[in-house]
Amino acid sequence: MVRERAVNAGSGRRSGYLAAAVVFAIGMAGTTLPTPLYGLYQRQIGFSELMVTVVFAVYALAVITVLVVAGNYSDKVGRRPVLLCAMALSAASAGCFLLESGLPLLFMGRLLSGGAAGLLSGAATAAVLELAGPGQKARAGFAATAANMGGLGCGPLLSGFLAEYTPWPLTLPFWVHLGLVAVACGITWRLPETVTRPQRWPRPTPQGVAVPAAMKGVFVRASLAAFAGFALLGLFTAVAPSFAAQTLGVHNLAVTGAVVFSVFLASTLGQSLTRRVGTRLALPLGCGTLVIGLLLVASSLIAESLPLLVLGALFGGTGQGLSFRAALTLVSDAAPATHRGGTISAFFIVAYTGISVPVVGVGALATWLGLREAGLIFTGCVMVLAAGAGTYAALRPPGQT
Repeated sequence: MVRERAVNAGSGRRSGYLAAAVVFAIGMAGTTLPTPLYGLYQRQIGFSELMVTVVFAVYALAVITVLVVAGNYSDKVGRRPVLLCAMALSAASAGCFLLESGLPLLFMGRLLSGGAAGLLSGAATAAVLELAGPGQKARAGFAATAANMGGLGCGPLLSGFLAEYTPWPLTLPFWVHLGLVAVACGITWRLPETVTRPQRWPRPTPQGVAVPAAMKGVFVRASLAAFAGFALLGLFTAVAPSFAAQTLGVHNLAVTGAVVFSVFLASTLGQSLTRRVGTRLALPLGCGTLVIGLLLVASSLIAESLPLLVLGALFGGTGQGLSFRAALTLVSDAAPATHRGGTISAFFIVAYTGISVPVVGVGALATWLGLREAGLIFTGCVMVLAAGAGTYAALRPPGQT
């Protein structure tokens, strides 16, 4: 039977959770690296706005598939082997983009990247939490969620800058990421293993969205808020560059990358505030702030204003961060130790459904109504969802089933 810990409390564990967070951040940065580059790929290969969202959805579908098939695999085989596999998939994804010659390799690169993110979401989060020493649980929770969101934000910031100001816009970002992946592999190799008696590559046992019965009430409240917040992130990572170029007239890739980065930066800020606010209030307050952010995004499309879009990213990201960290804390605290990796993976399945399905709807609507109208419909729908999730969290706070 898998146990929760294999490392003794000591300096190795205390320093290990920060090292694991660095690995987590590097892996997640690779998943958003292509975000500012989609416009370049559109011009080079020639495909529609709907295809941009489909390419993005392929990534999210891969994340969900891996979470369903192997979301609990690190509970059995150990955290380190799964992290190393994720780094290998991330490197292979970068290789596909370096060799890119059309849509097939673009799709393959996103599939591999999604596989890496799927492995990282459960295994890296569990590793960061388990490597924290006594009294460091709250810090480790912030490190895990900040590494996730911070890594996602650094990807477009890095690639946007390199694409705009270097002669190799479609290759240098991926070479740089390969170097970072090599560093992450070296760090992972030295991490203590936190699963005792890990099995030697057992056959995966797909769990679906499996949640222990005793915590289903907590899981529903947490996952609804995560779905709404990740829908906003999907909007910024999949179609915000197109919004900026077509609706706002912003064609500088570094600026586009910075706009996408701002929503993840704000998310990290929101996560840092969660502990002060308290988990009981963070879910409804985060959802309310998310609604304000969505209103600002909608206003930016109507007024064709970049400052309003940035304000929407900042408010929306802060709300997403508040609710996301509170939700992840609730789920990880309520999950039994032997099912923590699998339960966290189930939580991320819901979240990544939110980041993928709505943006494909935006792409489809954009082909019929136009990008601005599709964006307005999207923001309206997610506002209703976020308001509902916040109301539900306020009426059924933690401690109630």
